[in-house]
Amino acid sequence: MGINYIQPGFIVLRDQNRCIRCRVCERQCSNEVHRYDEDDNIMLADESGCVDCQRCVSLCPTHALAITENPNHLRQNANWSNQLIYENYRQAESGGMLLSAMGNPLPFPVYWDKILLNASQVTNPSIDPLREPMETRVSLGSKPKRLEIENGILKTKLPVNLQLNVPIMFSAMSYGSISKNAHESLARAATELGTYYNTGEGGLHEDFYKYGSNTIVQVASGRFGVHSGYLMAGSAIEIKMGQGAKPGIGGHLPSGKVKEDVSRTRMIPMGSDAISPAPHHDIYSIEDLRQLVYSLKEATRYTKPVFVKIAAVHNVAAIASGIARSGADVIVIDGFRGGTGAAPTRIRDNVGIPIELALAAVDQRLRDEGIRNDVSVVVAGSIRCASDAVKAIALGADACYIGTAALLALGCHLCRDCHSGKCNWGIATQRPELVKRLNPEIGYKRLVNLVSAWDHEIKEMMGGMGINAIDSLRGNRLMLRGVGINEKELQILGIKHAGE
Repeated sequence: MGINYIQPGFIVLRDQNRCIRCRVCERQCSNEVHRYDEDDNIMLADESGCVDCQRCVSLCPTHALAITENPNHLRQNANWSNQLIYENYRQAESGGMLLSAMGNPLPFPVYWDKILLNASQVTNPSIDPLREPMETRVSLGSKPKRLEIENGILKTKLPVNLQLNVPIMFSAMSYGSISKNAHESLARAATELGTYYNTGEGGLHEDFYKYGSNTIVQVASGRFGVHSGYLMAGSAIEIKMGQGAKPGIGGHLPSGKVKEDVSRTRMIPMGSDAISPAPHHDIYSIEDLRQLVYSLKEATRYTKPVFVKIAAVHNVAAIASGIARSGADVIVIDGFRGGTGAAPTRIRDNVGIPIELALAAVDQRLRDEGIRNDVSVVVAGSIRCASDAVKAIALGADACYIGTAALLALGCHLCRDCHSGKCNWGIATQRPELVKRLNPEIGYKRLVNLVSAWDHEIKEMMGGMGINAIDSLRGNRLMLRGVGINEKELQILGIKHAGE
């Protein structure tokens, strides 16, 4: 038997005085951590499979369980962290790339936490959203440069726009990477909230066409599930050029998640890895992108706005400028902390830039070139709460996508093991016995509650600034101040330091 160089990351602490041997933990753990020893009438644990999903802790009827980090660490080394050492052990054992899920967990700066909001006091009084009108509706798409009105009748032909009741949408999460029940929760919540959810690159399950008026369908490099009916089903089309968690590479859905329904929806063989190429093999320039934009508009008879999604990278402002000239209606920028079902660990943790800096750079570039109103800008990649959304809009976004926050509302515990397909909360899995753990009847209501709460908080913060409409907040950087941010960062963000 070979040496196991890798220690379990977590330890299961069980209070045997409280444990009643009900075996709930054993039945609920898809990683087979818990087992019952009949001879000694005791519950045991093999922590090597534990991912700290907290399912057993949450369901233990006597609160006998706790999960803690393994205190056994290798000798401290400022250059070689325990994580890096163990990752080298894993690669020496497997010979393969490391896969990880969810967003970048490393301690890079979170600029949202270093930006504060201004507030009104006397000469510019605050507004009470409980008693005064407050507008958080958003219109996404290109806007006409001027309006022609003749005899009180609008003569200008308005571009097709999406109307959102709240400046929040559910970001792209494909059927396959998440379960059917999770998708249903997102679709139903978007419908009730008057906003949109994104199919991701996995096509649209036949049961969800009825939610088309609140659906954004995605076209990625693999073209999974893309056909004319799919394009016509949604209210908008998103071309995925890049993704914040894995800029510069394609998508990957492990074969274990490609069950019968996923196979049919994606139009690929069952049990096969669904791998999107890194580039679209028909797009190598802005001119090529323009061709696809107008092909999709032509295919849908110019009735649907077209989004183009890119990852936040170092030349993002120049890329966005080209996209604005390609005929796209909306630019989506995804920051390096964006979540994912599966990404190479080294890519997830080292490629891309923070969404805050990317957004500010793009908004300023489009304004400088006089084309800001030709497109809307949507941001994604770790929009964690209502204040992040408010700060994003003040930096220049029209609206925000949320992904991880939405999954948290469904019960996700950020154990970052999505790629295994063993999600104990029924979200990032296709195993029927696990999928049924997420009740979409409950899930969609929790999503509605989350976004409704955010909407109320957005109104409160806007009211505190003396602003009564989202349009007055968009790009209003005078409402922002930085704390502990250096001069270069303040310059890129286009904001002043607190106290100025």
